[in-house]
Amino acid sequence: MSNETKTHPSAKAPQKTVLNLGNLPPKLKPSDMKQSASQYPRTPSRVNPNQPPWPAYRGYHEYSFAHATMGVRLPTILGKAIDDVWKTLNQEYDEERIVDLVNCIHRLEDLMGDLQGNSKLRPIIDDGAGDVALWNKEIAKFFRGKDFMNAPWLFAEAYKYRRLRECFSLSKYWIDYDVFFRQKCDTFSRSNQAVFELSQRFAEPHKHEGNISAEAQLEKNKLLFLELTQVCLWGNSTDLSLLIDMTEEDIKKLQSTGGDHLAATEKNILGNDLHKLADYVMTIKNGRIDFVLDNAGFELYCDLVYADWLIQSGTCSQVIFHGKKIPWFVSDVTKKDWDWILNSCVYGQLFQDASDAEVESLRTLGHRWKQYEKEGKWKYEAHPFWCTGYTFWDLHSEAPDLFQHLSESDLVIFKGDLNHRKLTYDCHAPLDTPFNQAIGPLASEAGAPPVASLRTIKSDVVVGIPSGVGEKLDDEEPGWKISGKYAVVLLSQGRKGETPVYNN
Repeated sequence: MSNETKTHPSAKAPQKTVLNLGNLPPKLKPSDMKQSASQYPRTPSRVNPNQPPWPAYRGYHEYSFAHATMGVRLPTILGKAIDDVWKTLNQEYDEERIVDLVNCIHRLEDLMGDLQGNSKLRPIIDDGAGDVALWNKEIAKFFRGKDFMNAPWLFAEAYKYRRLRECFSLSKYWIDYDVFFRQKCDTFSRSNQAVFELSQRFAEPHKHEGNISAEAQLEKNKLLFLELTQVCLWGNSTDLSLLIDMTEEDIKKLQSTGGDHLAATEKNILGNDLHKLADYVMTIKNGRIDFVLDNAGFELYCDLVYADWLIQSGTCSQVIFHGKKIPWFVSDVTKKDWDWILNSCVYGQLFQDASDAEVESLRTLGHRWKQYEKEGKWKYEAHPFWCTGYTFWDLHSEAPDLFQHLSESDLVIFKGDLNHRKLTYDCHAPLDTPFNQAIGPLASEAGAPPVASLRTIKSDVVVGIPSGVGEKLDDEEPGWKISGKYAVVLLSQGRKGETPVYNN
C-alpha cells in the first residue's frame, strides 16, 4: 500500500455544487444598479448589516465573485479542512481523543450539508465563547430566515467560519484545533527566495548616516518606506483562501520583491495614496502604528520586516499587531501563527537548500523580533470583534473599547482584501467613491484614527479609484476585480485628537 494519506470521501467537494436556491429575490444585474443609483447611498439611519449604504453582494448574484465563493470556493475549502482532520486522526492512538475528533468530523459534514443545501442560518450553539451572544443578536435582528445565498456575502462567509470553529469548540480535546495550520506553514516554507531576499537586506540594523543632511536622510527614509509599503502590499498576493492550488513557481512570481518589479507594479495601484501616506508617516516620531493583520506565512513575514524598519527608523516606539482569536478565512493570522513564524525564524530548518549566510540572516531577524516582543515594542492582540459578522462601520458601536484603543494610534494599517471589505461594508459603492465616505464612521466619528488600507483587489467591492479607470478595465479585463493584479493604497486622515463620543 502507498504511504500517501488517502483523501476521505467526505472531504471531497463535488465537481459542481448544486444549490437549492429556494424563493430568492429577483436577480440583481449591474445595469439595475445604475438605474437605482439615485436611491443610494442609504442615509445612516437606514444602514444595517442587511442593508449596507449601497446594495450588498449576495451569493445569488451570478455575475459576482460572491456567487463563485458561496457555490464553489467555500465547499472546496471545507472539503480540504475535512481532509486535514482525517490526516490528524490517522496519527492519533488514544481512543477517547479519536472518538472526540470523529465527532468534530461529523459536525464538519453537517456544515458541508448546510452549505451545499443552502440552509437557513441557524444560531451559533453556545460553546462558552464570549462572542456567542453577539453573533446570535446579529442573526436574530438582521438575518432571521436568511440562508447562505441570500444573506449578504460578507456575513454568510464569516458565519461559515464561525460555524467551522463550533465544530471543534464543542469538543473536549480539540477546541483550539486549526484545520488550516498545515497549509499556512507549508506556504511559508515554499517562499524561500523572497524570504531570504528580504532577510539579507534587512538583517543588519538600520543606520542613520551622519555624513548626510537631515533633508537627505528624510528623503532616503521616505524612499525606503515606499519600497517596504509595496512589499507589504504585494505580500498579500499569497492568500490561501483564494489561491487554493498553486505551483511553487506561481508562488515565487507573486512574491518577487525586487525593486524593478516594484517600480513596474506601482502602475497597478489604481487608487494610489502611497506618497500621501509616506509624507504623513515621515511626520511621526516615536509614535505608535497598528497593523490589523491579514494572512499568516509570507505576508506576515513582510509585515514584520516593515514593522522592524518602523521601530529602527525612530518612526515608532511601539507597533501593535491585531490578529484573530480563532482560525478565520483560511490564512488569517492567529497567535499560534505569530509564535510559529517568530520561532521558525530563530530555530527552524524550513529551507533545505539555504546557505549558511541566508539562515543566519533569518536567525538575526528572528532574535531581534523576539526581543521587541519582550521589551513591549511589539505587541500581539486579538480582540473578539475581529471575528464577528459585523463590518468595521459597527466597530464604534459594538466594540467601543477597541475603537478607543485604536483612537490612540498614530496610524492603523488594515491589510488585505477581507479587512478592506469590512471597512467598506462590502457593497456596490461606485468605483470612484471617496475612501473617507466608503469607510463611514472610521473616518467621520470623533477620535477616528488615521486609517490606511493596503489591499490587492480580489473581490467585487472597489472604491477610491479615479473615474473611468474601472469602467475601462471592465471592458478590457473583465476579471480584473478578482485577479490580484491590481491594488489600492488608500488613506483617511480621520479625526485623531478628538474625544470619542459613545451612545449610552
